[in-house]
Amino acid sequence: MKKKKVLACTSIRSDYDLLSPLYKLLHEDNEIDFRILVSGAHLSHQHGYSIEQIRKDGFEILLEIETLLSYDTKISRVKTASLLLQNSLETIAKFNPDLIIYAGDREDTLVYAMIGGYLRIPTIHFYGGDHVKDGYIDNPVRHAVSKLSTVHFVAIQEHKKRLIRMGEHPKRIFVVGNIALDRFLFFKELSKAQIKDKFNIKFGFDKFALVIFHPIVQEEDKSHIYFENILKVLKEKNICAFVSYPNTDPNNHKLINIINQYKQHPNFIFYNNLERDLFLSIYKNAEFIIGNSSSGIYEAASFKIPAINIGMRQIGRYCKENVIFSKGDLYSIKKSIEKATSENFLKIVRKISNPYGDGKSAFKAYNLIKNIDFKTIVDKKEDPLEIPMEDNAFYE
Repeated sequence: MKKKKVLACTSIRSDYDLLSPLYKLLHEDNEIDFRILVSGAHLSHQHGYSIEQIRKDGFEILLEIETLLSYDTKISRVKTASLLLQNSLETIAKFNPDLIIYAGDREDTLVYAMIGGYLRIPTIHFYGGDHVKDGYIDNPVRHAVSKLSTVHFVAIQEHKKRLIRMGEHPKRIFVVGNIALDRFLFFKELSKAQIKDKFNIKFGFDKFALVIFHPIVQEEDKSHIYFENILKVLKEKNICAFVSYPNTDPNNHKLINIINQYKQHPNFIFYNNLERDLFLSIYKNAEFIIGNSSSGIYEAASFKIPAINIGMRQIGRYCKENVIFSKGDLYSIKKSIEKATSENFLKIVRKISNPYGDGKSAFKAYNLIKNIDFKTIVDKKEDPLEIPMEDNAFYE
């Protein structure tokens, strides 16, 4: 029997983690020829060289493409996308997959959606229908990818409704939850003592926070200030923290410069790329997460910990009561941390459930991939702008 060929595409550790539980199921299926196309930050030593995690997970890599430019400019992401298109197209065409899958809202997803459309290869866009009010380019990119994709696997009903309002047919939209949450429920947890041992920590870190903060263009003159204010307040309050390096977005060098200033401070451990079980153990044992990562919106509720979101990023996304939206000045950050660590607030947080998934999302997506006949629908996508014949003024 001919195997179904499925190609997954990933350019950064965050989007890989969004779908890796599904990748495992596809990889273990003897009826599926599963491959991964790897590009971008995965191949950058500066950003943790996370391709090693993909190799460790045992997945077969179809192609590795070094596309990430070291420039910290607005045009670098567009150039990265052009490099990806030029260097992946022929390999994808030759492999001729039965299905291409990708997640999120980065520029590479737009490339793969376009390739799928022109080569008439069915595609699945994961996490479409989401929306943020920060005005960043990721929003329209996400929606554009949805319009180009064959089928949508979304996290919640709200996202499905938004796609329908965009003209997508309900029969093409499936609510599966957030697959990343499957990792949060099934991993080998390390104790605080084991975490400290991993980092050779001799003193402190009996309690700690997790900091994940990335720059955005809309706050390009403020992002580095917000980031340093977070570190200043944590330092002032003598709160230890594991702090992530920023992603590849423009102006990340300003945040890296601040990291270099605080690198020797005993309250902070800065990391670029961590083993999955170690990262999730840090996350679960943290007193709170602070920054502007979508993880605070989607995932912190699974561990029932407070999430403090600084600045514009993530505003507008559906979230639970554990999320505190804060301005980036010192006073606001102080007040937000005080609220997040207060017993009254923690009582509320302990009672929440995560609306984005129950730990079974990967199986839901896997079963759909196995049972949907994608070839029969790839060329039959409805046009929401089509004018019915009787309403068209050009016809008598």
